[in-house]
Amino acid sequence: MEAINLKKLKKKFDLNRKSFRYFLTRTENKPPQNLDTLIENIDKEVWAKVDCLSCANCCKVMSPTYTFKDVKRISAYLGMRPKDFKEKWLYRDKRENDWMNKSRPCQFLDMKTNMCKIYEVRPDDCAGFPHFLKKPTTDYMYVHKQNIEYCPATMLLVEKLKTSLEKP
Repeated sequence: MEAINLKKLKKKFDLNRKSFRYFLTRTENKPPQNLDTLIENIDKEVWAKVDCLSCANCCKVMSPTYTFKDVKRISAYLGMRPKDFKEKWLYRDKRENDWMNKSRPCQFLDMKTNMCKIYEVRPDDCAGFPHFLKKPTTDYMYVHKQNIEYCPATMLLVEKLKTSLEKP
């Protein structure tokens, strides 16, 4: 696995922002019949090349959404009441009405190791990230449009998908 260079990722995204988003929108609106299978195959290729612990950019610049179950599970793990956990660590996003981290990087990220301090009970949003295999795939294209800017695995998936679908 090669080291992840986040500056190169950002530059690549900035140069290709419109084409990536256009491709994802087009694929969402006119999906090929084999899209789910294609994504499953590409998913395996991506994870053979990307090591999340060498990056953790999602934990550094994004916030998961916390469900009620997440808050209950994590606060119990930390020996806190859910109310106290929310007051200390979260805020309510008014636009989406979601519970989100107050700070970035995530308060549970160990910056030295890029490991999650609450990995065993992490939010479901984190456990499923970057959501490649959620079905139907077309319902999650908007997620890939959001994640591609920050997640090297998402960028690689989109690039490989684009190459696969543009083959004659």
